[in-house]
Formats: sequence, structure tokens, C-alpha cells
Amino acid sequence: MLKYFSFEPGYINLNNGSFGSLPKPVAEFCVQHAARVEANPDRYHRLEFAELLTAARARVARLIGADTDECVFVPSTTAGINTILRNIEWSSGDVIIRFSTTYQGVERVARYIADTHSEVTLSTVELTFPISHQEIVKRFREHVVGVKASCHSSSRVYAIIDSVVSHPGVALPWKQMTQICREEGVCSIIDAAHSIGQEMNIDLASAQPDFWVSNCHKWLFAKRGSTVLYVPKRNQHIIKSALVTSWDYPSPKESAPAAYDTGFVLQHEWPGAIDFSPYLSVCAAMDFREKIGGEQAINDYCHKLALEGGRKLASALGGCVLDESPSAELTLNMVNVQLPLPPTTSKELQGKIDSFLEYELLHKHNVSSVHFYHGGSWWVRCSAQIWNEVSDFEYLGKALSNACQEARSKFFAD
Repeated sequence: MLKYFSFEPGYINLNNGSFGSLPKPVAEFCVQHAARVEANPDRYHRLEFAELLTAARARVARLIGADTDECVFVPSTTAGINTILRNIEWSSGDVIIRFSTTYQGVERVARYIADTHSEVTLSTVELTFPISHQEIVKRFREHVVGVKASCHSSSRVYAIIDSVVSHPGVALPWKQMTQICREEGVCSIIDAAHSIGQEMNIDLASAQPDFWVSNCHKWLFAKRGSTVLYVPKRNQHIIKSALVTSWDYPSPKESAPAAYDTGFVLQHEWPGAIDFSPYLSVCAAMDFREKIGGEQAINDYCHKLALEGGRKLASALGGCVLDESPSAELTLNMVNVQLPLPPTTSKELQGKIDSFLEYELLHKHNVSSVHFYHGGSWWVRCSAQIWNEVSDFEYLGKALSNACQEARSKFFAD
């Protein structure tokens, strides 16, 4: 499968989860699409792009089990979360629940809302992995019940839930937590950045989150800058404006209350003259995935490789795999392995070590992975993709052994 990607010779990419990678057939579609635009920009923008965009929305909607007009495209998951949180009309006593493992970019959005709306408070569910899905669900329910009990009856509670945590790269029981939100009258906002293309049977019609957003450029193979934002019709009145307010914003002051409609889909259709190829590339990406075997075959291979590669890497480093449960319920296509480095509580030192490992691996060994500190230990997160083999994990193991040895000498000599 390596032949389908444009990696430079000798580069080993075990970090698909951060940025994704574009297959050559999808890259070729983007080139052809750009040529089509430039051949007649007026015809394209005035007569053609809207139909193409609708077709792309329909294709991705079928994959995630949603209605076409409940799905729009935005540039990133962070942009999607911003769209949601900045449109909510906050009131006194409102609470945003997030997790200690919430992606920092998303956590900062929640923090900004609390900073700019003095009536909003933040509440944190603490998670340290490894931890079972059963315990996560129990802890989340207890936290939600506790928050609700401490709130005024008129206060609203919102929960930002990862479907797959970034650091460490672990799957959460987000559907069960969404169900708890429904039972407790809490608004569920699902950060599914790593879901589409990695998680099977998403089925949003059945799961019924209040909001859900996922990058198409990570695991689905679309061009970077392609993310699907799902807002069920019951909640589209909340999204009064796209993040980029533009031509199709309908002011409620300019229409009769009975006729007012936020125009959710239309507002996200034209943010201005942008490059639409990232959004439209989802069709080419899904065509490619079907050609090489389809969703099930792709994810079966990547999941199996993550488990086997993780064991090989743990053996090489003399550590352990984070998810050692018999069912591997925390593991989709990313695996986390402990690094042979001493613990440190200094955030400054953690940042220096992370930067050092990143530089050593990329510049000396031409291999990429993600390193982080969690639960008192250092870890490496590896993404298993169709271009990877077990030998890639073995190579990374040797590179990390060398890099960690140098890091111990450099940062822990005393």
C-alpha cells in the first residue's frame, strides 16, 4: 500500500493520527479539480460547486448514518467545536463538563467561553489510563449527577466528550455517555476528531448526540482542511451563524418569528471564495477506500497491526502497552507504549523532553510518532495505517531506545 502515498524514501510514518496523509489518487483528484476551477471560475462558482458540495455531504452522511442536511463541512474539528460553543446562548449557572484528557485545543475553546461569560463554569472528569470502559461510564454518570444536583433547575449542562482521546490514543464509550446525557438532560458535544475512517458503525441516527464533529483528513484520507460537522435538525436552531458569518446569515430581526430559519446548511455552503477541494475530496477518498477493500478490511488490518506492533514495540523498549485488557476495548488503530524515561512533574521539563524526542526521531532516524506524559509515565502513541508493517514498529523501537538513552543522559544525569 505504500505505493499509493508520496512519502520520501526512508521516511517511516507512524503518526497518521496527527495530520493524516493523502493517497496519490486523492491528490490527483485535487489537481484535476483545481484545473476545473481555473478553466472557468465563474461557471464553477456560480453554477457547479454547490451541487458538488451537496454530493460530498451526502456521501459522508451515509457513512456516518446521518441525514445529508444534518451534515456540513468546516476546516477542522476545532473550528466545529468553536461553531457550536460560540453559538450557544449562555445563561447564569450553565456548566461545561470536559475531561482531564480533553484535547487541549478544544479545552481552550471551553476555557475561552468561561473567560468571556462570567456566568459559565467548567467542571472536569478526571481520567487516568488505563481504565475500563465500565469505570469510565460509571465515573461520568456520577460526575453528571453531581453537577446536576449542584445546579439551579434553570441551569443547563453541556458535556464535551471525546470519541477517541488524542493523548493517549484510546477509544472512549462515547455512545454510552451520550445516552447518559439524554437521560440526565445534558447536551452532548462529541469531539470525534479521530472517528471517521477509524471507528466502524458510527450510526449517528441511533447514537443521537446533540452535536458531533470529525476530521475527514485524518483517517478517511481526504485532503487536509476537511471536517464534517453534524447537527441534527432538532438542534439546528442553535447554530444561528456559521463561524464565518457571510452572505447567507439570516437575521432574526429581518423576518417574522414564525418564518425564521437559521439556514444551517446554506450558511455553511459559502464562507467566501475558498478552495473547496478539501471538502470535495471526501468522495475521491471514499472511492479509494472502496477500491482497496473497504472500511472493514482497512480497519481490520490497522487494528490487528496496532495490537501486534504495540507488543513488538513494548518488547523492544522494555515497557508495556497501555491497553492490556483482553478485549483491547481502548484500542482502535492507535496504540500507546510506555517509554523508558524517569517520571517528572515539571511541565517545563516535559516540554523539553518531548521536543528533544521529536527532533531526534525526525532528524536522525526519519520516523514519526507522538510522545506524551500521562499518569506518571512517558508514552509513545503510534498510528497503524495501511502503509505500515510490523517492521516499522521494530525500527521505531530501535530509534526510541537510542533517543531515550540520550534523553536520560541529557535531562536526568544528576
